Amino acid sequence: MTMDVHPLTRRHEFVLYFDVLNGNPNGDPDAGNMPRMDPETGHGLVSDVCLKRKIRNYVEMTKAEVAGYRIYVTEGAILNEKHREAYLRIRPDDAEVKTAKKLTPKSDAEAVEVRQFMCDNFFDIRTFGGVLSTGINAGQVRGPVQIAFARSVEPILPLEISITRMAATNEKEKKEKLDGEDDEKRGDKRTMGRKHIVPYGLYRVHGFVSAPLASHSVKGTGFSDADLDLLFEALTAMFEHDHSAARGEMSTRKLVIFRHSSALGNAPAQDLFARVKTWRVHKGSRHAIGDEATDNWPPARCFEDYDITVNDDGLPEGVEVIVR
Repeated sequence: MTMDVHPLTRRHEFVLYFDVLNGNPNGDPDAGNMPRMDPETGHGLVSDVCLKRKIRNYVEMTKAEVAGYRIYVTEGAILNEKHREAYLRIRPDDAEVKTAKKLTPKSDAEAVEVRQFMCDNFFDIRTFGGVLSTGINAGQVRGPVQIAFARSVEPILPLEISITRMAATNEKEKKEKLDGEDDEKRGDKRTMGRKHIVPYGLYRVHGFVSAPLASHSVKGTGFSDADLDLLFEALTAMFEHDHSAARGEMSTRKLVIFRHSSALGNAPAQDLFARVKTWRVHKGSRHAIGDEATDNWPPARCFEDYDITVNDDGLPEGVEVIVR
């Protein structure tokens, strides 16, 4: 199997909704791994890097045997060795390439070849771009797909949960438990820990797909319609293969795609995003989030406490809405 070689020629934007139940969707290492939050509003955040990681994992899992769909940023990878592959392809008779710690293109033409090799072989470079100048210089690539931070539609209230482990770590710890000098040392020596969860949160994220950055004769990465289909497939299914105790239950709930008929687009992105609304629902009533009528409503604890609508009336000419 080989990849589609026809670059994307139409602009796209998308709105993705996903939720979390009793889990930590994106821990903040600067805050003891608490769920990321906007400190001024209390809204939960999930970084673009976190979402891209899940997309990469999905593509790596589903396209492992397909040429052109390798993943550049993988756990434990030595990135310079991936850059070296490009030079080995371009300079097959240069013995220095196999061992050199630093390599730089000898001409503008070679720089284009190195960059093109990286785009042709690595899906995440072709999609998101990257800075590939770490020692063995493969240039810089500006990717056609950009994803913003996800933000919860309402403030979240993270909980800190105590956890224990009953097993001993080593023989010394076990002996202290059995033969301690006093009741405290001889007692039930459990290892204590903490984990953070969000009881429930619905998150919304915006994404942008630039056709010129995919198809430009010089700057284009070659990102294709088939790549775009794979991206949307990953967005809808990435949480199905990313379950863990720390992340609780996470699911994609809705993907709204705006497809333009031209490369430069037919309407401003913000106007299209404004057509997608999130509402609170309770006992048959529906109100905008933050409406005073919802002040006495209980906090949302499931997706059914929300309603998502897409206004497709009077769409700008040349714009199509696709809901998944």
